[in-house]
Amino acid sequence: MPKRLKLWKAPICSEYLGYWFVSIVIVRYRLIIKATSKSLLLDCNNGALEGVTEFVAVAETGGFTAASIQLGSSVAHVSRMVAKLEQRLDIRLLNRTTRKVSLTDEGAIYYRHCREVLNGLLEAEQELLNRKQKPCGSIKLTAPVTYGEQYILPLLNDFMQMYPGVEATVELTNQQLDLVEGGYDLAIRLGPLASSSLVARRLAIRRQHVCLSPAYKKGHGIPKKLEDLRDHNCLLGNHPFWRFHSEGKERNVKVTGTVTYNSGRGLLDAALKGIGVVQLPDYYVDDYIASGELLPVLDDMAPEAEGIWALYPQRRSLPMRVRKLIEFLAASLSEKR
Repeated sequence: MPKRLKLWKAPICSEYLGYWFVSIVIVRYRLIIKATSKSLLLDCNNGALEGVTEFVAVAETGGFTAASIQLGSSVAHVSRMVAKLEQRLDIRLLNRTTRKVSLTDEGAIYYRHCREVLNGLLEAEQELLNRKQKPCGSIKLTAPVTYGEQYILPLLNDFMQMYPGVEATVELTNQQLDLVEGGYDLAIRLGPLASSSLVARRLAIRRQHVCLSPAYKKGHGIPKKLEDLRDHNCLLGNHPFWRFHSEGKERNVKVTGTVTYNSGRGLLDAALKGIGVVQLPDYYVDDYIASGELLPVLDDMAPEAEGIWALYPQRRSLPMRVRKLIEFLAASLSEKR
């Protein structure tokens, strides 16, 4: 009879199932275990997993008594199953004394692989259970101000309508916050990513456009090549240069003008009012280009598209509500591009 392993106690909710008990049932499947340069094909009907649960429990608790309590079994049963496992492998996995149980070198190697196999089984079972459940619980995320207002918050509201059990806390800021320190589940980031330990998934892309209004064109003409920008009033943001892709490489072109704002909306308004030429991401200017209120120029030298990313701290199992939100954002944002 397989022994049942109690994992954790969680709040009662459709995502959490109170006390979880996971049983490893030996069925007619085959498990491929890679050892050194060879692949050993084991038939689970012949007891390939027999004793593995008991061995892992002994390794993690440090003794047969503690392992038997964890597994809800007798000390004699645990000892017998580990002994049978060692006999089948023809390798001593544990050093046993009257005071202490420890792993041999071979046991440490075997434990590491067994732990990965058991983790995989638990994750497979949880994934199947997740398919039956609806997300619930709280999500804390951060996103850039304008992109968050225009895209992320409306989509988050749609997601919460789909899953009423989800609660959300959002901080819109253009600063890159520490997700772990701030307790954030998720961050939306734009453009190139700095090296970090965070997990990144690309949700969509953004493209930069250089634009001007018909009124500006009437009074000043349009730049037809990058060198022409020095003769135009360029509306500046956080950097004194604009990025382009020309002659097969990325180029940073220094520009000058009468306006320097750290606000994309402020720069957009200045361009619409004919004050100068602006370079902004598509989500600022697409609607105005479509309506004819802004005219794109130098598009043949636009920089390569950049990623729009979902970042989250590394963890073995991402909460279903966060995973579902990331999937929803990726599907919804890709449709908008």
